[in-house]
Amino acid sequence: MKTIQLRRYTLVDGEYDAFVAWWEEWMPRVRPSAGFTIEFAYGIREGNQFVWAVSAPGDAAAFRALEQEYLASDARAAAFDGVPQRVAVYDIALVDDDVA
Repeated sequence: MKTIQLRRYTLVDGEYDAFVAWWEEWMPRVRPSAGFTIEFAYGIREGNQFVWAVSAPGDAAAFRALEQEYLASDARAAAFDGVPQRVAVYDIALVDDDVA
């Protein structure tokens, strides 16, 4: 059993390339080392959007507990240190796993 979180971002105008470069540098290092699997990541340049999914073993409660550890981690703090706000709108939700 695993829980998947879908993360959809609308980026700040003019920040698409910088955001994607930052994400590619940091997320494949910090998320897996924190116990997550990156399921996919796609950029939508025309819409200034970035969509990705991350998963972790266990149920929603286990995912949320792991995410709280990640959010408080030194590795995450290092990834965001000095990085300007590049996401204008966050849409983050756990995916229903009972849909085929």
